[in-house]
Amino acid sequence: MQVHALKCFGEGPGDGNPALVIEGDGSKEEARRAFAHARNTTCVFLDGDVVDFYYPHMRSPLCLHATLAMAHVLFARRQEAPMLAVRTAMRGQRLELLRDGDAFFIRLQAQDPAQPALAASLPARLLAMPGLMPASGPRVASVGSPKLLVEVADAATLHALRPDLAAITAWGKEAGVNGIYAWCRLPDGRLEGRNFNHLDPALEDSATGVAAGALTVLLGHGITLLQGRATGQACLIATRVDGRGILVGGRTEPAAVVESLGGRRRNAPQDPPQP
Repeated sequence: MQVHALKCFGEGPGDGNPALVIEGDGSKEEARRAFAHARNTTCVFLDGDVVDFYYPHMRSPLCLHATLAMAHVLFARRQEAPMLAVRTAMRGQRLELLRDGDAFFIRLQAQDPAQPALAASLPARLLAMPGLMPASGPRVASVGSPKLLVEVADAATLHALRPDLAAITAWGKEAGVNGIYAWCRLPDGRLEGRNFNHLDPALEDSATGVAAGALTVLLGHGITLLQGRATGQACLIATRVDGRGILVGGRTEPAAVVESLGGRRRNAPQDPPQP
C-alpha cells in the first residue's frame, strides 16, 4: 500500500486542505472508513481508474480537493498526458483531470438537483444566526455533491457564523443535500466561503471544490473563491466555464505523513524550519 500526503488549493506555500491518496490497499468500505477516521483526514482510495472518497466521518460521492491530490499523483507519472480520466466509486461519475502549469483542474458537468422547499426562516435556523437575511435567494446547485448555497452580506457576517451542525446534517439527510455553503462577495470582485457539513466544528473544510463548482453553476461564470480563513489554512479555488463543462482547480504540494495520532490530523505540511 502506498500513501501520498498532499495539501490542495493552497493560496501560498504551506497552505491548503490536506488529503491522503491511497493506492494498492485492496480494502473494503468498512476498513476504508476506519482508516480515514483514525487519521482524521480526507482520503481517496485509487483502484485503477476508480476513485473512492472518505471523510473522517463518512463516505462521500465526490471530494474535489482529494481529486486534486489524486491528479498530482497521476500526472507525476504521465506528465505528457493532456488529460486523464477517472470515475467515482459511488455514482460512476466521470472526472476529467487536466494540468495547467503548476495547477490542476477537474472538468465536471453541471447537474440539476431537486430544489427542496425552503422556509424563509431555514437559513437563519440552520446557521444559528437569528435575524439573518440572505443577500440573495438560497438555492441548491451541484457538480456532483449538492450544496445549499446561502449568500450572506459580507465577510464579517460569514466569519461570525457558528452554525447548528447537527441540524444541518439532519436537514441535509432529509433533503438529499450535502450541507450548506455560506458565501459572500468581496470588494475586489472575489468571493469567500465556508462549508458546513461536518458534525465536528474542528473538521471544517479549508477548501471545498464541489461548492466552488456549484457556485459557478449558480452564477454562470468563472470565479476566484477564497476559503480557509476560519481554519488557518488560506485556500484559493479558481473555476472556469468551459462550454458545457465546469473546471475547478488550484495548486497542490506534497506534505509529510505524520505517524502520531496526537494531533487533529496525521498529515502535516513540510514547513521550513522556523528561526
